[in-house]
Amino acid sequence: MSTATSDTTTSDTTRRSRLPGAAGPPDGLVTPRPDLPRERARSVSLTVRTLGPLLLIGVWWTASATGLLTPDVLAGPPDVAAAIGELWGSGELPDALATSLARSGTGLLLGVTAGIVLGVATGFSRLGDELFDSSLQAMRTVPFLALVPLFMVWFGITEAAKILLIAFATTFPMYVSTTGGVRNTDRKLLEALRSFGMGRLALVREVVLPSALPSLLSGLRLSMTLSVVALVAAEEINATAGIGYLMAQAQAYARTDVLAVCILVYALLGLTADGVVRLLERVLMPWRARGSVR
Repeated sequence: MSTATSDTTTSDTTRRSRLPGAAGPPDGLVTPRPDLPRERARSVSLTVRTLGPLLLIGVWWTASATGLLTPDVLAGPPDVAAAIGELWGSGELPDALATSLARSGTGLLLGVTAGIVLGVATGFSRLGDELFDSSLQAMRTVPFLALVPLFMVWFGITEAAKILLIAFATTFPMYVSTTGGVRNTDRKLLEALRSFGMGRLALVREVVLPSALPSLLSGLRLSMTLSVVALVAAEEINATAGIGYLMAQAQAYARTDVLAVCILVYALLGLTADGVVRLLERVLMPWRARGSVR
């Protein structure tokens, strides 16, 4: 009798332990502990990011100090630092940087705006797709460097030629990314909101663009990087100011230290552009930063 009572009590205990509201796990099992990624300290992340550039500078410095890299090929870091001080003290570097930033920023703004407008028109409307997509895809395959002579014929050696060349180069990455993001919008959601009387502009503003935000930021990253590349080509159009003008002057006088300064400025512009987009991603899409692998 006592054995039967004990078995019944054990069975009831096991059954209660398997209930959804039970306090602990069933006998013989352990509570699962998911391996969640730990948040990495900001200082550690910044340190890791700087290791690559510091290693590259170290190799450059060593090659210059040992004579493997002669000054007529490329000046060493101390000479480049001295050239930065010289150009900054004379005001040439700040003026050139301001001019180049104005060109790149204006061209980028025009290109990104055109890319978003055309991408929304093509991705959201079948008529827009039929009217614009084939022409834009054909133009996208044309290297923007091939248009430099044509832009010089059309616009001369004015600022308009330089800005429009940058705008042309930055339009298509934004267009392709925007079109893809808009086309991936949930069509059932759009139809449901249309049935409630929401107009086209409201749909684009409230639903389509927020849904396409990851693609928009990806396109912006490509366009910002390409704006720096196009800036180099644009400033070859007989520039009288800007980083490209400094490079032309340095080439004429065989100043490899100034050439290295200009190359570093272009590199820092590209790195800054990428950092701006990363910051926008953290602000506009914080869930992506939290869910990334660390």
